[in-house]
Amino acid sequence: MRDIEVIDEPAAAAIALDPIRNRLLAELSEPASAATLASRVGIARQKVNYHLRTLEAHGLVEMAEQRKWGGLTERLMVATASSYVVSPSALGPVAVDPERSADRLSASYLIALGARIVREVSNLAHRAKETGKRLATLSLDTEVRFRSAAERAAFTRELTDSVAQLVARYHDGEAVDGRCHRLVVAAHPLPQPTPEPTIPAKR
Repeated sequence: MRDIEVIDEPAAAAIALDPIRNRLLAELSEPASAATLASRVGIARQKVNYHLRTLEAHGLVEMAEQRKWGGLTERLMVATASSYVVSPSALGPVAVDPERSADRLSASYLIALGARIVREVSNLAHRAKETGKRLATLSLDTEVRFRSAAERAAFTRELTDSVAQLVARYHDGEAVDGRCHRLVVAAHPLPQPTPEPTIPAKR
């Protein structure tokens, strides 16, 4: 089982988002039979088998084990990944594209950059898997709390200057054996936790 699987086919995306099949995927973090799943989700085993065949046809589940009980054969199925994400490429021509955004400081542009990362890195990961190679990537993730908007602006200027200097130092557009890499630096406010609803005290 892979840690994460990127779904880039529209049909597979629609199947994974179906409420019943989505529930079955969640239940299949460990191998289970159709009979076991039927008792967990509360639907007939025949319907579970139908959904499992559909999920299997689109590469979302696979057989983990096969058992024989008397004259019957029972298949234990398992999800192909611990979690899934839908690639923007599954949306075809309406998929988000950062080139369509003129405002480089907008939330829309940042979302488009994130979507492009999913699309590009998932394609590279598939190719690396097919060739048996390791895909070299770099990810930095941290938090910073600014005392003021002025300090946030100063940090932005310093970070921009530092990145520009590093790129100028290491970039070689004429390197014969070189390979271009995409560098994305992003920052956004952390989401605020949703406050718990207040329950009036009983009198």
